[in-house]
Amino acid sequence: MNGRRSNRTPLYSHSSRVASPPAVDPPEVAPGQPAASTAPPSSAASPSATAAPAPTQRRRGLALPAWGWALSGALLLGGPVLVWQASQPKPPVITQKHIDAAVREALKTQPLPSPAAKAYEKIRGSVVRVVGLDDDTPVADAAPGSGKKPVAGESHGGEIGVGSGVVIVDSGLILTNLHVVSGAKRVQVVFSDGLESEATVVNVMPENDLAVLRAQRIPDDLQAATLRSTADLQPGDRVTAVGFPFGIGPSVSSGVVSGLKREFRSPEGKQVLSNLIQFDAMANPGSSGGPLVTDDGEVVGIVTAILNPVQQRFFVGIGFAVPIENAAGGAGLPPF
Repeated sequence: MNGRRSNRTPLYSHSSRVASPPAVDPPEVAPGQPAASTAPPSSAASPSATAAPAPTQRRRGLALPAWGWALSGALLLGGPVLVWQASQPKPPVITQKHIDAAVREALKTQPLPSPAAKAYEKIRGSVVRVVGLDDDTPVADAAPGSGKKPVAGESHGGEIGVGSGVVIVDSGLILTNLHVVSGAKRVQVVFSDGLESEATVVNVMPENDLAVLRAQRIPDDLQAATLRSTADLQPGDRVTAVGFPFGIGPSVSSGVVSGLKREFRSPEGKQVLSNLIQFDAMANPGSSGGPLVTDDGEVVGIVTAILNPVQQRFFVGIGFAVPIENAAGGAGLPPF
Protein backbone atom coordinates (compact mmCIF):
# COMPACT_ATOMS: atom_id res chain seq x y z
CA MET A 1 0.00 0.00 0.00
CA ASN A 2 1.30 3.48 -0.81
CA GLY A 3 -0.90 5.32 1.70
CA ARG A 4 -3.60 6.17 -0.77
CA ARG A 5 -7.08 5.06 0.16
CA SER A 6 -8.76 2.68 -2.15
CA ASN A 7 -12.09 3.65 -3.57
CA ARG A 8 -13.28 0.03 -3.54
CA THR A 9 -16.01 -0.93 -1.06
CA PRO A 10 -14.85 -3.62 1.32
CA LEU A 11 -16.59 -6.94 1.17
CA TYR A 12 -17.59 -9.04 4.14
CA SER A 13 -18.21 -12.70 4.30
CA HIS A 14 -21.56 -13.76 5.86
CA SER A 15 -22.61 -16.79 7.74
CA SER A 16 -24.96 -19.14 6.08
CA ARG A 17 -26.86 -19.31 9.38
CA VAL A 18 -27.86 -15.62 9.24
CA ALA A 19 -30.41 -14.41 6.77
CA SER A 20 -29.00 -11.84 4.31
CA PRO A 21 -30.34 -8.33 4.87
CA PRO A 22 -32.31 -6.77 2.07
CA ALA A 23 -30.18 -5.05 -0.63
CA VAL A 24 -29.70 -1.31 -0.11
CA ASP A 25 -28.23 0.97 -2.75
CA PRO A 26 -25.02 2.57 -1.53
CA PRO A 27 -25.07 6.31 -1.14
CA GLU A 28 -23.55 8.39 -3.82
CA VAL A 29 -19.98 9.47 -3.11
CA ALA A 30 -18.64 12.72 -4.34
CA PRO A 31 -15.32 12.64 -6.19
CA GLY A 32 -12.38 12.82 -3.86
CA GLN A 33 -14.50 11.68 -0.76
CA PRO A 34 -14.02 8.30 0.88
CA ALA A 35 -16.88 5.91 0.58
CA ALA A 36 -19.01 5.48 3.69
CA SER A 37 -18.44 2.18 5.33
CA THR A 38 -21.45 -0.11 5.58
CA ALA A 39 -19.71 -2.55 7.84
CA PRO A 40 -21.06 -3.09 11.34
CA PRO A 41 -19.07 -2.06 14.38
CA SER A 42 -15.82 -3.88 14.94
CA SER A 43 -17.31 -5.70 17.91
CA ALA A 44 -19.83 -7.39 15.64
CA ALA A 45 -17.45 -7.91 12.70
CA SER A 46 -16.32 -11.30 13.91
CA PRO A 47 -18.71 -14.08 13.01
CA SER A 48 -17.78 -15.90 16.18
CA ALA A 49 -18.89 -12.95 18.38
CA THR A 50 -22.31 -12.61 16.80
CA ALA A 51 -25.13 -14.68 18.47
CA ALA A 52 -27.50 -16.32 16.03
CA PRO A 53 -31.17 -15.64 16.73
CA ALA A 54 -33.25 -18.61 18.01
CA PRO A 55 -35.16 -20.31 15.25
CA THR A 56 -38.85 -19.44 15.18
CA GLN A 57 -41.13 -22.29 16.55
CA ARG A 58 -44.76 -22.78 15.61
CA ARG A 59 -47.10 -23.15 18.62
CA ARG A 60 -49.19 -26.23 18.60
CA GLY A 61 -52.91 -26.19 19.71
CA LEU A 62 -53.96 -28.06 22.93
CA ALA A 63 -55.24 -31.44 21.87
CA LEU A 64 -57.58 -33.29 24.40
CA PRO A 65 -59.26 -36.67 24.06
CA ALA A 66 -63.08 -36.80 23.92
CA TRP A 67 -63.43 -37.76 27.56
CA GLY A 68 -61.28 -34.80 28.54
CA TRP A 69 -63.59 -32.37 26.76
CA ALA A 70 -66.59 -34.05 28.40
CA LEU A 71 -64.98 -33.74 31.82
CA SER A 72 -64.14 -30.10 31.21
CA GLY A 73 -67.73 -29.38 30.21
CA ALA A 74 -69.07 -31.16 33.25
CA LEU A 75 -66.83 -29.12 35.51
CA LEU A 76 -67.86 -25.89 33.83
CA LEU A 77 -71.56 -26.74 34.16
CA GLY A 78 -71.38 -28.35 37.60
CA GLY A 79 -69.30 -25.65 39.23
CA PRO A 80 -72.12 -23.08 39.48
CA VAL A 81 -74.48 -25.79 40.79
CA LEU A 82 -72.06 -26.72 43.55
CA VAL A 83 -71.60 -23.08 44.46
CA TRP A 84 -75.39 -22.60 44.59
CA GLN A 85 -75.88 -25.67 46.76
CA ALA A 86 -73.17 -24.55 49.13
CA SER A 87 -74.89 -21.19 49.53
CA GLN A 88 -78.24 -22.75 50.52
CA PRO A 89 -79.15 -23.03 54.23
CA LYS A 90 -78.79 -26.52 55.70
CA PRO A 91 -82.06 -28.30 56.63
CA PRO A 92 -82.81 -28.25 60.37
CA VAL A 93 -82.03 -31.36 62.42
CA ILE A 94 -85.27 -32.98 63.69
CA THR A 95 -84.97 -34.04 67.32
CA GLN A 96 -87.33 -35.84 69.68
CA LYS A 97 -88.14 -32.47 71.22
CA HIS A 98 -89.45 -31.22 67.87
CA ILE A 99 -91.52 -34.39 67.41
CA ASP A 100 -93.06 -34.10 70.88
CA ALA A 101 -93.96 -30.46 70.26
CA ALA A 102 -95.60 -31.35 66.93
CA VAL A 103 -97.64 -34.13 68.55
CA ARG A 104 -98.82 -31.82 71.34
CA GLU A 105 -99.86 -29.20 68.80
CA ALA A 106 -101.77 -31.79 66.73
CA LEU A 107 -103.59 -33.09 69.81
CA LYS A 108 -104.92 -29.59 70.50
CA THR A 109 -106.95 -29.67 67.30
CA GLN A 110 -107.51 -33.41 66.87
CA PRO A 111 -107.67 -35.11 70.29
CA LEU A 112 -107.37 -38.89 70.35
CA PRO A 113 -110.39 -41.00 71.36
CA SER A 114 -110.37 -42.27 74.93
CA PRO A 115 -109.12 -45.81 75.65
CA ALA A 116 -112.66 -46.88 76.58
CA ALA A 117 -114.03 -45.54 73.29
CA LYS A 118 -111.40 -47.46 71.30
CA ALA A 119 -112.05 -50.63 73.29
CA TYR A 120 -115.79 -50.37 72.72
CA GLU A 121 -115.37 -49.77 69.00
CA LYS A 122 -113.51 -53.07 68.71
CA ILE A 123 -115.90 -55.14 70.82
CA ARG A 124 -119.28 -53.62 69.97
CA GLY A 125 -120.04 -56.00 67.08
CA SER A 126 -119.59 -59.02 69.37
CA VAL A 127 -121.81 -57.94 72.30
CA VAL A 128 -125.39 -59.31 72.43
CA ARG A 129 -128.43 -58.89 74.62
CA VAL A 130 -129.60 -62.16 76.19
CA VAL A 131 -133.17 -62.72 77.33
CA GLY A 132 -134.49 -65.77 79.20
CA LEU A 133 -138.22 -66.40 78.62
CA ASP A 134 -140.72 -68.65 80.42
CA ASP A 135 -143.28 -68.73 77.56
CA ASP A 136 -143.63 -67.91 73.86
CA THR A 137 -143.50 -64.15 74.35
CA PRO A 138 -141.20 -62.47 71.77
CA VAL A 139 -138.12 -60.57 72.85
CA ALA A 140 -139.03 -57.27 74.52
CA ASP A 141 -140.10 -54.49 72.19
CA ALA A 142 -137.39 -52.34 73.71
CA ALA A 143 -134.66 -54.50 72.19
CA PRO A 144 -131.96 -52.70 70.19
CA GLY A 145 -133.16 -51.92 66.68
CA SER A 146 -136.84 -51.76 67.63
CA GLY A 147 -136.90 -47.95 67.73
CA LYS A 148 -138.42 -47.88 71.23
CA LYS A 149 -136.67 -46.61 74.33
CA PRO A 150 -136.36 -49.09 77.21
CA VAL A 151 -137.35 -48.09 80.72
CA ALA A 152 -134.85 -48.84 83.47
CA GLY A 153 -135.97 -51.69 85.74
CA GLU A 154 -139.07 -52.41 83.68
CA SER A 155 -139.78 -56.08 83.02
CA HIS A 156 -141.56 -57.35 79.96
CA GLY A 157 -144.00 -60.22 79.73
CA GLY A 158 -142.35 -63.65 79.90
CA GLU A 159 -138.87 -62.41 80.80
CA ILE A 160 -137.30 -64.20 83.72
CA GLY A 161 -133.77 -62.96 83.11
CA VAL A 162 -132.10 -60.22 81.06
CA GLY A 163 -128.38 -60.04 80.70
CA SER A 164 -125.54 -59.75 78.26
CA GLY A 165 -123.34 -62.04 76.20
CA VAL A 166 -120.35 -62.01 73.89
CA VAL A 167 -119.78 -63.88 70.62
CA ILE A 168 -116.63 -66.02 70.86
CA VAL A 169 -116.99 -67.98 67.59
CA ASP A 170 -118.40 -66.39 64.43
CA SER A 171 -120.57 -69.46 63.78
CA GLY A 172 -122.82 -68.18 66.59
CA LEU A 173 -121.32 -69.44 69.88
CA ILE A 174 -122.04 -67.01 72.72
CA LEU A 175 -120.83 -66.85 76.33
CA THR A 176 -123.15 -65.58 79.08
CA ASN A 177 -123.91 -66.16 82.77
CA LEU A 178 -125.77 -69.26 83.77
CA HIS A 179 -128.06 -67.35 86.15
CA VAL A 180 -129.32 -65.26 83.18
CA VAL A 181 -130.82 -68.28 81.39
CA SER A 182 -131.34 -70.67 84.30
CA GLY A 183 -134.97 -71.83 84.45
CA ALA A 184 -135.86 -70.28 81.08
CA LYS A 185 -137.99 -72.26 78.63
CA ARG A 186 -136.59 -70.29 75.71
CA VAL A 187 -133.60 -68.08 75.14
CA GLN A 188 -133.43 -65.28 72.64
CA VAL A 189 -130.48 -63.10 71.69
CA VAL A 190 -130.33 -59.73 69.96
CA PHE A 191 -127.20 -58.91 67.94
CA SER A 192 -125.64 -55.49 67.57
CA ASP A 193 -127.38 -54.89 64.22
CA GLY A 194 -130.79 -55.61 65.75
CA LEU A 195 -131.19 -59.15 64.43
CA GLU A 196 -133.17 -61.37 66.86
CA SER A 197 -132.63 -65.10 67.06
CA GLU A 198 -133.60 -68.08 69.16
CA ALA A 199 -130.67 -69.69 70.93
CA THR A 200 -130.06 -73.03 72.59
CA VAL A 201 -127.93 -73.81 75.62
CA VAL A 202 -125.15 -76.17 74.49
CA ASN A 203 -123.05 -76.27 77.67
CA VAL A 204 -123.08 -75.04 81.26
CA MET A 205 -120.34 -74.50 83.86
CA PRO A 206 -122.08 -74.11 87.23
CA GLU A 207 -118.77 -73.76 89.10
CA ASN A 208 -118.11 -70.56 87.10
CA ASP A 209 -121.75 -69.44 86.64
CA LEU A 210 -121.33 -69.66 82.85
CA ALA A 211 -123.37 -70.95 79.94
CA VAL A 212 -122.57 -71.42 76.25
CA LEU A 213 -125.33 -70.58 73.75
CA ARG A 214 -125.66 -71.25 70.04
CA ALA A 215 -127.74 -68.81 67.99
CA GLN A 216 -129.96 -70.28 65.25
CA ARG A 217 -129.63 -67.19 63.06
CA ILE A 218 -126.66 -64.91 62.80
CA PRO A 219 -125.82 -61.68 60.92
CA ASP A 220 -123.86 -62.06 57.68
CA ASP A 221 -121.00 -59.96 59.04
CA LEU A 222 -120.94 -61.36 62.57
CA GLN A 223 -117.59 -60.82 64.24
CA ALA A 224 -116.20 -62.86 67.12
CA ALA A 225 -114.38 -61.20 69.99
CA THR A 226 -110.65 -61.60 70.46
CA LEU A 227 -109.81 -63.46 73.68
CA ARG A 228 -106.69 -62.69 75.70
CA SER A 229 -104.97 -64.59 78.47
CA THR A 230 -105.00 -63.07 81.96
CA ALA A 231 -101.49 -64.36 82.71
CA ASP A 232 -99.98 -60.85 82.52
CA LEU A 233 -103.01 -58.98 83.92
CA GLN A 234 -102.05 -56.73 86.83
CA PRO A 235 -103.93 -54.62 89.39
CA GLY A 236 -104.17 -51.12 87.98
CA ASP A 237 -104.57 -52.23 84.35
CA ARG A 238 -107.39 -50.37 82.62
CA VAL A 239 -110.48 -52.38 81.70
CA THR A 240 -113.86 -51.63 80.14
CA ALA A 241 -117.18 -53.41 80.79
CA VAL A 242 -119.80 -53.55 78.03
CA GLY A 243 -123.32 -54.87 78.50
CA PHE A 244 -127.01 -54.14 79.12
CA PRO A 245 -127.42 -52.94 82.75
CA PHE A 246 -131.15 -52.95 83.58
CA GLY A 247 -131.71 -53.92 79.95
CA ILE A 248 -130.31 -50.61 78.65
CA GLY A 249 -127.52 -50.75 76.16
CA PRO A 250 -125.14 -51.54 74.98
CA SER A 251 -123.65 -49.47 77.79
CA VAL A 252 -119.97 -48.78 78.39
CA SER A 253 -118.13 -48.17 81.66
CA SER A 254 -114.43 -48.07 82.36
CA GLY A 255 -112.14 -48.54 85.35
CA VAL A 256 -109.19 -50.62 86.44
CA VAL A 257 -108.43 -54.09 87.70
CA SER A 258 -108.55 -53.70 91.48
CA GLY A 259 -107.61 -57.24 92.46
CA LEU A 260 -106.98 -60.79 91.28
CA LYS A 261 -107.85 -64.28 92.54
CA ARG A 262 -110.82 -63.03 94.53
CA GLU A 263 -113.70 -65.10 95.93
CA PHE A 264 -117.38 -64.21 95.87
CA ARG A 265 -120.31 -65.77 97.68
CA SER A 266 -123.75 -65.39 96.16
CA PRO A 267 -126.31 -63.40 98.20
CA GLU A 268 -128.21 -66.59 98.93
CA GLY A 269 -125.00 -68.21 100.11
CA LYS A 270 -125.53 -71.20 97.84
CA GLN A 271 -122.42 -70.82 95.72
CA VAL A 272 -118.85 -69.60 96.09
CA LEU A 273 -116.96 -68.46 92.99
CA SER A 274 -113.16 -68.33 93.15
CA ASN A 275 -110.19 -67.07 91.12
CA LEU A 276 -112.16 -63.99 90.04
CA ILE A 277 -110.98 -60.68 88.58
CA GLN A 278 -112.02 -57.77 90.80
CA PHE A 279 -112.67 -54.49 88.94
CA ASP A 280 -114.21 -51.07 89.58
CA ALA A 281 -115.82 -50.37 86.18
CA MET A 282 -119.50 -49.78 86.87
CA ALA A 283 -121.79 -52.82 86.53
CA ASN A 284 -125.41 -53.42 87.51
CA PRO A 285 -128.07 -56.13 87.12
CA GLY A 286 -128.20 -56.87 83.39
CA SER A 287 -124.44 -56.42 82.99
CA SER A 288 -123.99 -60.09 83.84
CA GLY A 289 -122.50 -62.12 81.00
CA GLY A 290 -120.96 -59.10 79.25
CA PRO A 291 -117.28 -58.92 78.35
CA LEU A 292 -114.57 -57.25 80.42
CA VAL A 293 -112.01 -56.02 77.89
CA THR A 294 -108.60 -54.36 77.76
CA ASP A 295 -107.79 -51.09 75.98
CA ASP A 296 -107.19 -53.20 72.86
CA GLY A 297 -110.75 -54.52 72.99
CA GLU A 298 -109.60 -58.05 73.92
CA VAL A 299 -111.74 -60.06 76.34
CA VAL A 300 -110.06 -61.03 79.61
CA GLY A 301 -113.19 -61.91 81.60
CA ILE A 302 -116.96 -62.37 81.73
CA VAL A 303 -118.76 -60.06 84.17
CA THR A 304 -120.57 -62.27 86.65
CA ALA A 305 -121.37 -60.48 89.93
CA ILE A 306 -121.33 -57.25 91.91
CA LEU A 307 -120.75 -56.88 95.62
CA ASN A 308 -123.91 -55.84 97.48
CA PRO A 309 -123.56 -55.27 101.24
CA VAL A 310 -127.21 -54.23 101.22
CA GLN A 311 -130.27 -55.75 99.55
CA GLN A 312 -130.89 -53.03 96.95
CA ARG A 313 -128.59 -54.62 94.31
CA PHE A 314 -126.82 -51.55 92.96
CA PHE A 315 -123.17 -50.97 92.21
CA VAL A 316 -121.02 -49.94 95.15
CA GLY A 317 -117.66 -50.00 93.39
CA ILE A 318 -116.68 -53.68 93.33
CA GLY A 319 -117.47 -56.07 90.50
CA PHE A 320 -116.23 -59.57 89.65
CA ALA A 321 -115.50 -61.33 86.39
CA VAL A 322 -114.64 -64.94 85.54
CA PRO A 323 -111.23 -65.18 83.82
CA ILE A 324 -111.63 -65.91 80.12
CA GLU A 325 -109.46 -69.05 80.42
CA ASN A 326 -112.22 -70.72 82.46
CA ALA A 327 -114.96 -69.53 80.13
CA ALA A 328 -113.19 -70.49 76.89
CA GLY A 329 -112.48 -73.98 78.24
CA GLY A 330 -116.18 -74.54 78.75
CA ALA A 331 -116.81 -73.53 75.14
CA GLY A 332 -114.32 -76.12 73.89
CA LEU A 333 -111.78 -73.55 72.75
CA PRO A 334 -108.06 -74.43 72.98
CA PRO A 335 -106.18 -73.10 76.02
CA PHE A 336 -103.97 -70.01 75.70
